[in-house]
Parts: sequence; structure tokens; C-alpha cells
Amino acid sequence: MSSTPIDYDPFAEAVREDPHPYYRRLRADAPAYYLEGYDAWALSQFQDIWNASSDTEHYTNTGGAASAQLLTKDQPVDPMINTIDPPEHTLLRTAIRRNFLPRNVAHLEGEARKLCSRLLEEAKERGGVDIVREFGSRLSVTIACLAIGLPVEDGPLLTKLVQGFFSHDPDTGGMTAEGMQYLGELNTYCADKIAERRRNPNDSGDPLDTIATMHYEGAPYASAAAATHISMLVVGGSETFPKVLASTMVRMAEYRDQRNEIIADPSLIPDAFDEALRFDMPTQYLGRTVKKDHTLHGQTIRAGQTIIFLYPSANRDENEFANPDTFDIHRKPPRLLSFGAGVHQCLGRHIARMEGKVSLETLLPALGDYEIDFDNAVRLRTEFVQGYGSLPIHFTPL
Repeated sequence: MSSTPIDYDPFAEAVREDPHPYYRRLRADAPAYYLEGYDAWALSQFQDIWNASSDTEHYTNTGGAASAQLLTKDQPVDPMINTIDPPEHTLLRTAIRRNFLPRNVAHLEGEARKLCSRLLEEAKERGGVDIVREFGSRLSVTIACLAIGLPVEDGPLLTKLVQGFFSHDPDTGGMTAEGMQYLGELNTYCADKIAERRRNPNDSGDPLDTIATMHYEGAPYASAAAATHISMLVVGGSETFPKVLASTMVRMAEYRDQRNEIIADPSLIPDAFDEALRFDMPTQYLGRTVKKDHTLHGQTIRAGQTIIFLYPSANRDENEFANPDTFDIHRKPPRLLSFGAGVHQCLGRHIARMEGKVSLETLLPALGDYEIDFDNAVRLRTEFVQGYGSLPIHFTPL
């Protein structure tokens, strides 16, 4: 145990620059760490977060899940699918989850393959591609629209709104008024689509139709609540994947032996994508509000306080993973927290894995020894999200 006190604040510049040294200290010396400025606790060990993710006795999502809701209080807590508790959460999740199960994701794979092939051909004509803006974002927002029931042609607009929402203050890493304006525009767009579907229901069973027509406690969802549920699906389905794909391509360039193994044996791609998710998880944390006093690691955690789950720290926990700071596509861990766990585990995890598989199967054999243009890349270093907002690569087509 180090004698130097830990000074962890997710908004601190040094933490945003590289959080992992802080995560190591937290896991070793303060696995339940009190953030005095926010009256909040940070959990950093895998098992603690795994357990807490299913603990509805001590924690609630009704106070929000994101940083701007729980810590800075900049974002209002609208009734999104990740800010409601059972039984309402169970009802809503059960109603739409069939759209995200593997057997129903399979039909999206064909669309993903066609789009990836087209994006690759465009990249070959240019001799380069921005993995985030010109490939990952276009793929993820298109598949999100198809999965949710939104018009594919609205993909560019939705990408603009979602990326605008995540454009945090470069000095503090926090939410901006402009970001909140983009969220409002996204909610308005989704409210319009809910209204259209209510006027013309189609019994498709897609999430848009399901949420537009479902009832809770004997009444249909209010338009605003229905819209924010759809907004959350749009954000979840389009924002994270491009960053994960970019990080994966960075690691594939860094670990060429492993990349060559994948090219020779594409069956390794799902494990490689999971390892990239573990190694470079973009979302730094989500959280809950404490609803019942309890003790953890000798600390008394009180009702009304906030607790945040440091997922990237958990995914490099020495007690869960051997050599956690080593990138290894052969790892095959039995558990990961890359998509969360418990009742709020990410609904779109099977879609994300499908998108990763199809993207890597398309890109890696075709790009040869591609070069990453780090000088023109955009690296995001906010308190909430880490990763690339832009990652240009250059290649000679094979």
C-alpha cells in the first residue's frame, strides 16, 4: 500500500489524460473511494462492480446513470431506459429485448456486410479512411436505425446530434450548454417519430412501435417519456462502437503478430474484439444512487449518495485477469464488464459484437500494413468517455 494519499477526481486534467495509474492505486489502496466534492463513492474492483450491478436493494437508477446526472447535476434525469428501476424497467426491457437477441440480430448482419463492403470500396478509391467518421459511425448509426425502426436516411442527422451531445468542455471535460441543446434536439426528433408511429402503427414489433404503443400502469407512455427511451437507444447504438473500432485498429497496428493471426484465422475476431473492449473501454463509468445504508471495504455508504462504477478499472483488475495490462486476443475471460452487468446490462451488446466482427473481417484482410495518421487524429479525453473522435488511416489496397 502506498503512503501517498490518492487524489482522484474524474474531472482532473491528469486523470483525463491517463486514468489507468489512478485506477491501479484505487484498486490497491481505496477500492471504495470517497469523492468529497460530489458526495459520491467510486468502486474500482471487478467483483464489487459485478455484485453492485445486480443489487437493486441498495442502489437505484432513478437518480440517473451518467456523470452529468450524478456528479455535476448538469443533465436532468429524464425517464430513459437506464434511469428506471424494476418493475417498469423489467416490463420495458422485456418488451424490446427480443429485437436485440442473437437470433434477431442475424438479419442485420447481411445489411452490415453490404454497408462495410461499400465503405471499403469508397476508402480504396481515396487510399484512406477515417475509421471513426467515415466507417464506424456510418455503420453503427445505420444498424441502429434498422434495429430501432428509424429511417436510415436520418442517420447523418442522428450522428450529428449524438456527437454534439458528447462534445464536452475541452478544459474541464464536463457537459456543455451546447451539448444539452443537442440532446434536446434528439429528444424532439424522437418525439416526432413516436407521434408518427402512433398515428400509423405497423405492428412491426420494432422498439419504436413497441414503445409508441405500450402501456404502463394502465396508460400509454407520455410522449416525452417514450421519446427519451428511443433517444437512449439511439445514443447507445451509435456512440460507443466507433470508438471501440478505432481502438481495435490501433491495437491491431501495434500488435502485428496478433493481427496476422487474425487474418490467417478469422475465427479469432470475436475474441480479439472482446479483448479490445476490455483493454480500451471508452465509457469510464456509469453509476447509481444509494437507497439504503450499507458498508463496503470498511466504509459506510449512505442513502442519497452517488456511487460510480469504474468499468475500465474493473476490466484491468489483477484479481480478475492475469497480466491485465497486456493485450492478448487469446485471453477468453469468463466475465467482462465492457457491457455492464446485471439488470442494466447493455441491450445492444450482440449488435456491437456483430458490427465488430463484420468490420474486422472486412478491413483487416484488405488494408495491408496500414498507417495511422496520429498527427491528425482527434483523441477524446473527457471525464466520461475516452477514445478517438477521429482516426484517419492510410493504406495501399491489397
